[in-house]
Amino acid sequence: MRRRADPETIARLRQRTAMLTAAATRRLDAEAAWYRALPADDRSWIGVVASSGITAFIDWYENPAPTTYNAAEIFRAAPPELIRSISLQHALALVRLIVEVVEAHTGEIATPAGESELREAVLVYSREVAFSAAEVYARAAEARGAWDARTEALTVDAMLRGDDDDNLRSRVATLGWAGTGQVMAVVGTVESPVHEGIASDLRRAARRAAGDALVGLHGNRAIVIMGGPGPLRAAADALLPLLGPGPVVLGPPVDDVMRAGHSARVALAGLAAAPGWPGAPRPAAAHDLLPERLLGGDAEAARTLGEEIVAPLEAAAGPLVETLGAYLDSGRSLEAAARALFVHPNTVRYRLRRVTQVTGWDATDAREGFVLQVALVVGRLGRTPVARPSVTP
Repeated sequence: MRRRADPETIARLRQRTAMLTAAATRRLDAEAAWYRALPADDRSWIGVVASSGITAFIDWYENPAPTTYNAAEIFRAAPPELIRSISLQHALALVRLIVEVVEAHTGEIATPAGESELREAVLVYSREVAFSAAEVYARAAEARGAWDARTEALTVDAMLRGDDDDNLRSRVATLGWAGTGQVMAVVGTVESPVHEGIASDLRRAARRAAGDALVGLHGNRAIVIMGGPGPLRAAADALLPLLGPGPVVLGPPVDDVMRAGHSARVALAGLAAAPGWPGAPRPAAAHDLLPERLLGGDAEAARTLGEEIVAPLEAAAGPLVETLGAYLDSGRSLEAAARALFVHPNTVRYRLRRVTQVTGWDATDAREGFVLQVALVVGRLGRTPVARPSVTP
């Protein structure tokens, strides 16, 4: 450890603290564009930090204990928000400038016998306080990360509740949501133990693949809100290695992040219903799980089946509903359906192609035919068929 400094040099340093602070402030104003760009309040606090740094150096020079070159002590005089206003690079530049100002005045401050020792002390102090400043910013970044994660979780919760107000928009903007392209929810499970590191990994993967991402963990369920200009369905594949081995379900794409809650609620309903379809792809679209969601009590699934399948079929020209019902009820036999309807099998084949054109679902495919069959049941239980012209193509 360095021997105790010359008392007269220390006394001179303390007498010139105000002068050194003013010199540091003048240097900043002349050389640092980032300092000139700060608001007046922050520039004032920088002056306080400069004075604190000079005082801390003098204290360390008088009694060189490790705690006296702790940068946290230098910045303690200023509000925590100052660390958010200036970067680590600028903080280190400030520390370096303070040290340079002290070094530039060593000749007039130190006694002849103590000048060399003071210059050496300045070099040692500048190195140690720079390391300490980096630690201060690392702790601040960690605290900000924890705060952002908490804000993000509350934002996803608010979306699930269906909130749509200025506070939610402000939170989303604060979290850095760019808002380009469509938005889609991806839900799945994560393996225990659940911790924030899982959310961080999901967030990074989603942002690399899509652009925007918000993550919420509900027990062992992970909810990822993805957004971006590219194909979100393909981007969701990047999340699969980070999720548990169970089902992964995609909500319907929406045009605005403020409607992401709808996509997430539909996806969660699909996740709950996914065990009913053991052969479901991974990931599976919630839309593909309509029958299982309906059986699980999802009213949204019943509405979707009615609006996207039953209503278009009822509104279409020709007896498509009857033809579809006859085909499915006959064990998916064209000939048996034709006999039941008293038409040629080619007529049944033509009408089934029309069903596909109208609904987007193919009755001849085993899975899609099941979806159509459940939709017919929904129509029979909850709808009165509209009048249709009796046209036989």
